[in-house]
Amino acid sequence: MDVDSHLLKTLVTVARLGSFSAAALELGYTQSAVSQQIAALEGELGAPLLHRRPVGPTAAGERMIEHARLLLERMDAARADVRRLSRPERPELLLAVSPLGMDAAVARALARVREAEPRVRVRVRVLARRAVAVEVAAGRCAVGVTDGYAAPGGPLALGDLGSVRQAGAGEEPCAVLLPAGHPLRRRTAVDLVRLADAGWLDASGIAAPLADLRALTGGAFPAAAGYEGQDAAALLALCAAGHGLAVLPRSLAASASASGGGGGGAGTAEGTTALPVRAPRLVHRREALFTPALDGPARTFLDALPRGA
Repeated sequence: MDVDSHLLKTLVTVARLGSFSAAALELGYTQSAVSQQIAALEGELGAPLLHRRPVGPTAAGERMIEHARLLLERMDAARADVRRLSRPERPELLLAVSPLGMDAAVARALARVREAEPRVRVRVRVLARRAVAVEVAAGRCAVGVTDGYAAPGGPLALGDLGSVRQAGAGEEPCAVLLPAGHPLRRRTAVDLVRLADAGWLDASGIAAPLADLRALTGGAFPAAAGYEGQDAAALLALCAAGHGLAVLPRSLAASASASGGGGGGAGTAEGTTALPVRAPRLVHRREALFTPALDGPARTFLDALPRGA
């Protein structure tokens, strides 16, 4: 079977967007061209890959999309490797980092790269957590640092990363961010199950995903409001205004602002209280993501990162 990579890209895009017309707009095709490409791929494979109304993958389509994503990432990685070899100019380190992946340790590791190789050009690209892994797997970024929430010492659940490897780069305890006037604000710590029926901010790009909290405790954790951005300051403002609670790294929850607050707990941000999580055991974890083939700047960066858990 010899399948055109353009057909695979079209399949993945339609499935991701759930729309032939939206996929056509993103890919620069007409809607009829997208339909023809999907039909051609289905004919080549001898199986329907997408339901039409509503648009969504069939069982065979789900499996093909998994393979297609990996194949497309490998092709991107190959192109990136060839481009690097054909342009041996000023060395460059392109780092993909999630919104909470960047911290002082990561910045110091980047500085170590520049000390070791003064000519190196350092660039940082901020992406969603899962997108960091995709960029590294595709070879568009030499190395990545992503973040998430996990049991102490446990790796982040990032799904199939192909050849990408992950290594701990530090973890810290979590805290619940409460409005300053919350009834529990004077406690020294809290069990999350006690807050399972409170109103929560659905902000999985930054805070601990509510689905994870439900799985850990069996509680409801209803979403009082949603935040789809990646700006931690905006999330803090929403919490301070009473739109809901959020589980965050303790350092972020406690020290976002030294002024205001109005309560006890381990620390306060303006209009909020940071209450350490006692149970379940949960930490905010950073991980470095990289492929086996590393150039000098990427290797120097990884060696300079703190390795933990």
